[in-house]
Amino acid sequence: MAISDRVVSLSKYMVTLPKTKISVFIIIILSFLTGAIADCIIPGIPLNEIVYLFIAGGAGGFFLFGLPTIISGTIIHSSVNSLKKRHMKLKQAMFLALVGMFFVCLIYIIGVIISIFIPIQIDSVLLLATLFIFAIEALILWSTSNIKYYQGVLIAVIQPLLILSMNVLVNYFEVATSGSMVLALYTKAIVGAILLAIAIYAFIAIIQSPIKNNLGVGGLELLSLFIAQVSEGSNALETVFDEMGEEITTSVGIISFKTMDGNIKANYISPCIHPGPVGSIGGGNLPTIIANKLDDFTIVAHGAATHDFNPVAQKELDKIVGKIDEALPNMQYKDSASKFQRVEYEDAKIGVQFFNDGCLELTTFAPNPGDDIDYGVGLSLMYETKALTGVRDVIFVDCHNCLNGNWERLLAGHKRVYELEQAVAKIQKPSMHPIRVGCSYDPIDEIAVRDGIGESGLKVMITEVDNQLMLYLVYDGNNMKQHFREELMDEIHEKYPQIDMMEVMTTDTHLVNTISGGGVTVGTRSSDILIDKTLHLIGEALDDLSDVFVATDTVHVNLKTFGPNHTTELVTTIASVVSVSKLLAPVIFITAIILVTIWIF
Repeated sequence: MAISDRVVSLSKYMVTLPKTKISVFIIIILSFLTGAIADCIIPGIPLNEIVYLFIAGGAGGFFLFGLPTIISGTIIHSSVNSLKKRHMKLKQAMFLALVGMFFVCLIYIIGVIISIFIPIQIDSVLLLATLFIFAIEALILWSTSNIKYYQGVLIAVIQPLLILSMNVLVNYFEVATSGSMVLALYTKAIVGAILLAIAIYAFIAIIQSPIKNNLGVGGLELLSLFIAQVSEGSNALETVFDEMGEEITTSVGIISFKTMDGNIKANYISPCIHPGPVGSIGGGNLPTIIANKLDDFTIVAHGAATHDFNPVAQKELDKIVGKIDEALPNMQYKDSASKFQRVEYEDAKIGVQFFNDGCLELTTFAPNPGDDIDYGVGLSLMYETKALTGVRDVIFVDCHNCLNGNWERLLAGHKRVYELEQAVAKIQKPSMHPIRVGCSYDPIDEIAVRDGIGESGLKVMITEVDNQLMLYLVYDGNNMKQHFREELMDEIHEKYPQIDMMEVMTTDTHLVNTISGGGVTVGTRSSDILIDKTLHLIGEALDDLSDVFVATDTVHVNLKTFGPNHTTELVTTIASVVSVSKLLAPVIFITAIILVTIWIF
């Protein structure tokens, strides 16, 4: 997994929030138990009074903590949305209020326990707890809602203010015998809140500075838009990426098959463009979008490309489709193809099949793990193949079919590049023969996107040349669980012994890299369904075999991508910010907490 993949994989730390009614239920139960426990742990309580104290304390806990929290969740929701920035769902606001109340209850219980042994004011403990959640909510609201800091601070005041006011109201006749005590309580709260607000602003301002200087966009804006994408499917982040993007020129390999009556039966496309960065942003769903925009059945494979070549917006994909549409009517078709051959050198394996004036080149290191192949590496292998075989077009494919753990992109100079070069040197151009092709497809709706299968499901193509059957399996997923390729092959050989050769590929779609956890490889989940679907579709493709003509072409497209410069800048900037934050955050926030604690007590 590349460095930029690991940045994108931060989405796995985002979880699906509970529904609003579940959060409200937890708020009621937690607040009731907090009040009940606080009243019942006082030493020396007679046993006959415990039940009464439990119920009375629980009721008091609900009115002190639960009711203000439910009200504040509703107010936070409407307040954030009234600013018309990032839309906040009610369940998000209510969960934020629940988290705040959880910390208040926790600190409150700890304070009650400590007060048994050390004389401290419980009101002061409650004040400290509310200031703590003020800081948390101010930071979260400012970071995730794309609102101004003072707006986040004002909204973050709501829950602490309601809890403190409820405390004054509930205990007024017992404790607050004069207005001066209430005034002192709110004065402490205001000063404490100002100290924490200054600490938060100082921390964010320091860590935002390098992001703003290097990328020209605020770090909090990036974070907010990123969260909006993975939680709501928003593509607003594309606007920022579009401003950051760089123009590139890259290649798209095309193999097209026509029936005897002149209709296109199938297209096999391998764009050297990366289907990222995440979810539906940019080219994240590239394989499905390109296939759906072409008129005929189309398989989209994964070419030589890393995150440097992520399109900045979905609209960039229209340029690819346009070039393919321009090329198809002008391609020269023949009934000429070779048998499939596989050459190897150490870990590198290359599968090659010649079609008319071009060849399809499939690269893999399976069963050894690997990740993206850089465009420069792929381009050099294409030129080597052309020089060796004399073909006009080389349709290069990174099979992307084995992953275990984190693997960096394959760049020039790596030992594996040398292995690929040595394997290419073994390619031989065999005799050419007429060709038959059969295809089948299943979106595999039974497996959700969060479980690693994208919208294009599984597409199957079988070629028959000189009595050799070659099977191509293309799963719409982001890489494949280690050894699942071999498991599939064993199952296929057992059921279809007539199939001579085969290869398994994934599209590297990043649609699966969302709030689901990101990067769930094909075969990690629901492998039994995948195997059953695969075996069934192979039968359909065999039944679909028919004589075809074939043509190849390579088109070049100009589009805006992240580019190597901005990708490196983004990754290194985030890495440096994280490193600085690890040192800076404890210093700033611990100092602020100490000052606030001294001020309160």
